[in-house]
Amino acid sequence: MTVLLAMVLDALFGEPKWIWDRIPHPAVVIGRLINWADRQFNHGAMRRTKGAVLLVALVAGGAALGAVIEGVLGGFGVVLVGAVLLAQRSLADHVKDVADALRISVEDGRMMVARIVGRDTAEMGEADVARAAIESAAENFSDGVIAPLFWFLVGGLPGLIVYKAVNTADSMVGYRTPRHEEFGWAAARFDDLLNLIPARLTAVLILIVTGQGRWAEIARDARRHRSPNAGWPEAAFARGLDVALAGPRRYHGVLTDDPFVNPAGAREIGPDSVDRAVALLWRVWSLVAVLVAVTTIACVLF
Repeated sequence: MTVLLAMVLDALFGEPKWIWDRIPHPAVVIGRLINWADRQFNHGAMRRTKGAVLLVALVAGGAALGAVIEGVLGGFGVVLVGAVLLAQRSLADHVKDVADALRISVEDGRMMVARIVGRDTAEMGEADVARAAIESAAENFSDGVIAPLFWFLVGGLPGLIVYKAVNTADSMVGYRTPRHEEFGWAAARFDDLLNLIPARLTAVLILIVTGQGRWAEIARDARRHRSPNAGWPEAAFARGLDVALAGPRRYHGVLTDDPFVNPAGAREIGPDSVDRAVALLWRVWSLVAVLVAVTTIACVLF
């Protein structure tokens, strides 16, 4: 029941700005700790070992913190912290903001989508902005909603906090750059492992809700993605909305040669397609909520 209540609380209130303007969000605190460790230890010899020690510390600390909160605050604390660490409402709102901005102008759309993607946005057209927003919706739905829920169900609040800590570390130091390739290696690999099941589960849920495409097609496109996990929700979203995603993109001035996901889908897309992506986020969330509720009731009865 605590998981379902946390889902509902997050869906209703998201991340109230008036709270996080006064106190740091838990993800921000985790990020500050990782940034401190990056500055202190990511130099000299044995960088991979130092990064592995950081990962162990994050896992142990996250598990211990979750256990303490469960033991001291009980169900109320679990629901509250769980709601804070889920991201359904904030994700849907941020993606919708891109659609609303794009209706004003392409320039407004570029400014808004730059808040949720890491690629270059200065030369994006309307279709590029819409495609970037939908890709962000798909990938962040997997690692910001489904994966945290999965580990929340499997490992309680300790599992949820561990996942969020590892995922934050991956997003900060898990890059194949000269500075972070060694230090962030352990975080990146462990994040891949933690997302292995949730990413594919996300694709299954999207397929169930939309009934569009076939699993073999989704799997084929997913395996063409640079990430071992991000391609699964992206491929399912592309089929579910009948749009072409990915394709050539520009990062730090360099144009990639990534293939299109669902290349037969629509490419000249705009704010309406982004709105459909937001609606799909909520449809899949609703299915998950029903499944969690049914599972909870079954556990109580049997």
